[in-house]
Amino acid sequence: MSDISTILWDVGGVLLTNGWDHEGRTAVLARFKVDRAEFEERHPEANDAWEKGLITVEEYLHRTVFWEPRSFSAEEFVEAMKGESRLLPDTSLGILENIATTQDVDLGMLNNEARELNDYRIETFGLRGYFDFFLSSCYVGLRKPHEQIFRMALDVLQCEPGEVIFIDDRTGNVEAAAAVGIHAIRCQGSEQVARDLAALGIETEASLSG
Repeated sequence: MSDISTILWDVGGVLLTNGWDHEGRTAVLARFKVDRAEFEERHPEANDAWEKGLITVEEYLHRTVFWEPRSFSAEEFVEAMKGESRLLPDTSLGILENIATTQDVDLGMLNNEARELNDYRIETFGLRGYFDFFLSSCYVGLRKPHEQIFRMALDVLQCEPGEVIFIDDRTGNVEAAAAVGIHAIRCQGSEQVARDLAALGIETEASLSG
């Protein structure tokens, strides 16, 4: 029998494409003919505040795009940003769905995402149907890989680290979770995630059939 009570999931790079990573930014900036170098110089500080829920998308875009007049609107730009969210070709969503229906464990999101994109992704891809709770950076004011977000999660869940699995595609985030004692899985494909979960007592074979 597994001692696991809770599985925490990253979203971008595990279930969906990343919401606003360098590839998505490159595509949208090219579409609107925004100078990438200027944007990227302004992006990090504004993005940190945005993903922590400290500023709105309007303020983020004012700092990074609309600091000078543009021929397009903020609404058009935001819609293009949202359009970069898609299912990963090798998504682990089937595994998540199988666990949600067959395993007696709690499931939660623990991801770095700004509120407007996060809310859009939850709604568009039906993630409320899988997750019991949402510890997204924009809701809790903390971002991975800071260890405090994982310690906060353990406090909120009232779980011991050994009861929790965390799945993420980024090495730094996985290492931060492991540093506080959480079972950390680095996603490098759905079959590998299923194997690593099985090794921890979470069976997912049905999610890989067909």
